[in-house]
Amino acid sequence: MSNKEPLLFLCHRIPFPPNKGDKIRSFNILKQLAGQYDIYLAAFVDDDNDWQYERDLQPYCKEMSLLPLNPLWGKVRGLLGMLLGKPISLPYFFSSQLQQWVTAKIRSAGIKKAFVYSSAMAQYIEKATLDKRVADFVDVDSDKWRQYAEKTANPLMKLVYRWEYRTLAAYEKKITAAFDAVTLVSEDEAGFFREQLTAELAAKVDAFPNGVDGEFFNPDTCGPRPIADNYLVFTGAMDYWANVDAVLWFVEHVWPVIHKQHPALKFAIVGGNPTDKVKALARRENILVTGRVEDIRPYIKHAQLAVAPLRIARGIQNKVLEAMAMQQAVVMTSMAAEGIRLPANQQTLVTDEADLFAASCLEMLSQPDKIAALGQENREWIARHYQWQAVVEKLAAVLK
Repeated sequence: MSNKEPLLFLCHRIPFPPNKGDKIRSFNILKQLAGQYDIYLAAFVDDDNDWQYERDLQPYCKEMSLLPLNPLWGKVRGLLGMLLGKPISLPYFFSSQLQQWVTAKIRSAGIKKAFVYSSAMAQYIEKATLDKRVADFVDVDSDKWRQYAEKTANPLMKLVYRWEYRTLAAYEKKITAAFDAVTLVSEDEAGFFREQLTAELAAKVDAFPNGVDGEFFNPDTCGPRPIADNYLVFTGAMDYWANVDAVLWFVEHVWPVIHKQHPALKFAIVGGNPTDKVKALARRENILVTGRVEDIRPYIKHAQLAVAPLRIARGIQNKVLEAMAMQQAVVMTSMAAEGIRLPANQQTLVTDEADLFAASCLEMLSQPDKIAALGQENREWIARHYQWQAVVEKLAAVLK
């Protein structure tokens, strides 16, 4: 019989495999907390390919409930929820079956503490009697919808995004008032959220950054070169609007300048579920769209340079931390750099102007020794400042 205290862990998406932003953070939190608690995990599976990973989570969980989530029906529920004045995210991620499981487990397992990953999952324990409720918002998700509303040219979608921004912002404040603590992914993000709160609620807000598994993201242990030619690399889930916007902007405004100077160089867009707009980029000269790959590490390691041209973002970009851990130099926008403590030399490669972004890439490509030196500095920096065990200790203290 276990002597560990039970902990309810609610997650909007199955926290495995740790191959994209939200799953990297949720899995590593789960992994670290499993050493201190008996974990009762409840999560959704929105990709049929992910059902195979249920067994990978079993070593970390006392019990779990994984339920399918159909994105199309989720959107229908979300839009219907608008008629009730709710944020779309709440009905999108609601299941009466999951609510019943959560309620039953709190009672039968004597659960007194709960950790919620993503604000939309807080709805399952709003009425629960618990000693401790902690929500990891990760980033201020409502503000991301504000950014979407500003970027889209579609009048109908602009209205939808503005609705989600306003209603989700109100819900984030409601949960902060009801819960014992709320965490975010960086001090920048926490500070931004605190500015929207009363002093009493702001005192509940804390931050702990993402980390990197330095043993996994190790340039000395990954596979062979996946692309024969020299290339720049961008990694990320390619059905995520911020990533789609990033590569479209880069290809349109930055890549032509680089391609003119380096006609043999390729640009590799590496990540699963590319949208039609992303797939269309592969028709352009020297642009590769890989789709889902088994292992992104070789693509990062063997690139001449990593780029992170994000123009919509909140929180910390794992793609930047992972590239740095893989001993890469990264040319990035200020959005991609937000919330990350960067070494001084890496800070010089942060710019939002297309011509300066291209110039930074060209300057680094002309100096391979500088790329190598900065890559080594970046890896050492990650080892000192962004290891998961150290960063999750702060969350563990909040839960206690």
